[in-house]
Amino acid sequence: MAPAVHTPESREVTSRSLAHPAIGVSGLRKSYGSTLAVKDVSFEVEDGEIFGILGPNGAGKTTTVECISGLRKPDGGTISVLGLDPQRDRAALRERVGVQLQEGTLRWQLTVAETVHLFASFYPQPAYTEELIEVLGLGPKRNTYYRRLSGGQKQRLSIALALVGNPQIAILDELTTGLDPQARRETWRLIETVRDRGITIVLVTHFMDEAERLCNRVAVIDSGRVVALDTPARLAEREGGGNHMRFRPSKPFDDRVLTGLAEVDRVEHEGPRMAVSGTGELFNAVVRALNAAGAEALEVQLESATLEDAFLRLVQPSPKSRKEVTTP
Repeated sequence: MAPAVHTPESREVTSRSLAHPAIGVSGLRKSYGSTLAVKDVSFEVEDGEIFGILGPNGAGKTTTVECISGLRKPDGGTISVLGLDPQRDRAALRERVGVQLQEGTLRWQLTVAETVHLFASFYPQPAYTEELIEVLGLGPKRNTYYRRLSGGQKQRLSIALALVGNPQIAILDELTTGLDPQARRETWRLIETVRDRGITIVLVTHFMDEAERLCNRVAVIDSGRVVALDTPARLAEREGGGNHMRFRPSKPFDDRVLTGLAEVDRVEHEGPRMAVSGTGELFNAVVRALNAAGAEALEVQLESATLEDAFLRLVQPSPKSRKEVTTP
């Protein structure tokens, strides 16, 4: 008989009975010698969400998730994972938190099936390994040695090993680094499948399109601190420079027609065309203002800010000017 498998329903009941977020981090600090890797990191991860952690290299992302998983002992702050302390309750959490393993920790002389069965033996109630192998698309490769797997297949195996203990939380660190575009998208679909099984996921990534596609919310970490936390869409709108509208006006008009609008942050002249940046219902506001001035917007192009725009502004801040009019 196959071992018991946690269902989304059972996870929901468990989370509600505990009455706390899946993960809570407050004031986390961690140093390596004289280097302060994590200065002050605080966030919460809700049950059942995909929570992204973004940041430039050396920002403290991996150190943060290693402290959450109990692999490193923090120097300060508090961490709660499913109501438990990762250091004091490490043995109990080992069965409830799955961590993606780095390639160097895997045995190249084992097959896919042998590797999954080996790691399943470490847990008292593992997932049904054959089902897991099939669900993650590794069935045709079950007897293939690890060293002969493609990059995408190795990542599938890495996900399998993070899930084989039937965890409630999976921590995935830079999962798609080095994969080609097709393998990345296949991995994304797998992560969504994992989330649909009721597993809370913490995803460390430096790919903005990956975070936009997968994450319910993201925390941006820079120099060991959380500098922003929100949904990808709201971060893009709030921190990414807003929306952008380019058009050719049907007739000249006073720039103050637009700079006086609450939705407009910047107006620029690009030869016979104009570029307007702002937030909210920018397009509608500009069109109404132009109509009131007896002008029209022709050859309109609309662009929305992306998470990448927001990320670059957050980790490489530049002075922001509002209501600015720039001419050649």
